[in-house]
Amino acid sequence: MSDAIETNAKSTDSAPEPSAPSSGGHAHHSSLVALALGAVGVVFGDIGTSPLYTLKETFNGAHGIVPSHDNVLGILSLVFWSLIVFVSVKYVTFIMRADNRGEGGIMALMALVVGTTPHGSMSRWWLTSLGMFGAALFYGDSMITPAISVLSAVEGLSVATTVFDPYIVPITIVVIIGLFVVQSKGTATVGALFGPIMGLWFTVLAALGVAQIVHNPHVLLALNPAYAVRFFADNGFHGFLALGAVVLAVTGAEALYADMGHFGKKPIRLGWFALVFPALILNYFGQGSLLLRDASAVAHPFFRMVPEWALYPMVGLATMATVIASQAVISGAYSLTRQAIQLGYCPRLAIRHTSEKEIGQVYMPWINWALLSAVVALVLGFKSSSALASAYGIAVTGTMAIDTLLLFLVITRIWKWGYLAGWAICGTLLLVDLAYFTANSVKIVQGGWFPLAIAAVVFTVIATWRKGRELLFERLRPGAIPIEPFIDSIAVHPPVRIEGTAVFLTAGREGVPHALLHNLNHNKVLHERVILLTVVTEDVPFVPDAQRIEMEDLGHAFYRMTVRFGFKDDPDLPAALDLPNPMGMTFSLMETSFFLSRQTIVPTRSAGMALWREKLFAAMSRNSASATDFFHIPTNRVVELGTQIEI
Repeated sequence: MSDAIETNAKSTDSAPEPSAPSSGGHAHHSSLVALALGAVGVVFGDIGTSPLYTLKETFNGAHGIVPSHDNVLGILSLVFWSLIVFVSVKYVTFIMRADNRGEGGIMALMALVVGTTPHGSMSRWWLTSLGMFGAALFYGDSMITPAISVLSAVEGLSVATTVFDPYIVPITIVVIIGLFVVQSKGTATVGALFGPIMGLWFTVLAALGVAQIVHNPHVLLALNPAYAVRFFADNGFHGFLALGAVVLAVTGAEALYADMGHFGKKPIRLGWFALVFPALILNYFGQGSLLLRDASAVAHPFFRMVPEWALYPMVGLATMATVIASQAVISGAYSLTRQAIQLGYCPRLAIRHTSEKEIGQVYMPWINWALLSAVVALVLGFKSSSALASAYGIAVTGTMAIDTLLLFLVITRIWKWGYLAGWAICGTLLLVDLAYFTANSVKIVQGGWFPLAIAAVVFTVIATWRKGRELLFERLRPGAIPIEPFIDSIAVHPPVRIEGTAVFLTAGREGVPHALLHNLNHNKVLHERVILLTVVTEDVPFVPDAQRIEMEDLGHAFYRMTVRFGFKDDPDLPAALDLPNPMGMTFSLMETSFFLSRQTIVPTRSAGMALWREKLFAAMSRNSASATDFFHIPTNRVVELGTQIEI
């Protein structure tokens, strides 16, 4: 680990105005309709494949409801109003307004809210912990989504014939392995097909639904919320537990917010209201109509709607749709991890850019293979989408509840709507969130423990890394030599100055970098120009080039440079040094050497963290990716000097 690359997150109160993302994903570059189609292909994959298993689990799951007339209408009413409340009202109307300079997602929302909280305050610690745990829950979701989605699609083969029953799990694993293997190629080529395929998928969903509704238009009465109320009155606590399956209809709602920065608000809203929402409702109500006519279809209501001649093509289309849904959460895991690294919540991991045009298209080998291992283990362990459904709702409802809590602070602190409006809006939403979370909590023993366990592990890693970095800087600070007296001593007793520029990367601005002291002690020379460079990651997605660099002349050819990146910027230091700077300096890489101080962490029983956490931090430090690669510094221009630090 190098102290040279610590990123210092700053309050948005003093953060620079960011430029538009370089991805070119906004309306002034292409038509609204084209962007909406792209959003349909990427954003709505998860929620768009929910009809494969939602009603099946509601009537056929661990707490299945008898598919009577009133129960079917009650469940359909719950599904409809859940989509209205969770997606149309909560995310599309309110949370998508809470953008962090155009970007969304729980890390962006956390950075936005934390920026309004004083440094060092207990509330800031709680908000950071809340956001980190919400992010940790997402990883559990990103493991379960590919498993349950692909399994539910392949299980459609069993509707046609029992011949495929022994091969459902092997076929699913082959599809999943293929999906993860191609991740290193990037999504640019395949992504161009996502929109049309998902457009076809939602069109087919709507057509299947309409074909069933015409046989029993009576099912449309479920649009009346009175049927949902009557459902609870008739079924009592058992009806409440049914919410644990109904919530499957809204899985993927957070993706609308997380992918907002790539497509913009208007295309996502257009895609939702013009195509996705109507198609989902028509399909759910079509399944309900089928169940009212034939209760035996409860085992696979989605595939039982499909004409026999179209069953195999439908399984193929469903499999493609679930692969796309899985792709969305896998890419989301890459993006979330990259933001966490930039904000200092995660050790550096290898990041490969898979597109020369789209900055957001990255591939992270470690995350990819860890997700693949977990997904395959889930498929082998649970063996069916019904069993996996027990594990699904906890992560989703937990993340949604955290989003609501953070939204309250946005309403009261940033939008200045007042506490009355905040309590009215978020209090209502939180009651709904907690109702669904409580209904899912009974499934913890059946499988809900899995996303909670994953979240606990990820949260422990994130919190340990964050705390370890703080302890490391506390250990380094007392021994730091103030920069001003050091430069004065250099002027009085000047060492030999050699040609070229030396860039010493340092996280702190208060003392002399350890690499500089080691170089002077061992080599007895200094370069003719010395740059003390600190990288700062702001709590905004992007920092414009004009505000990228700050410089200060410290005298005697010493300069302090601050290079600012947003948490979605690519931290390319050579590219940053090529930009115009306040001192008018130019940098030639062939005449510039980068000096890094690499610390070896030695765990001790001193005050700070538990010894096992210190050992975990030391292990993460040893295995974190090279600062040279992370900042795109040519390896032949880097000098690393090491020290041992006890924490």
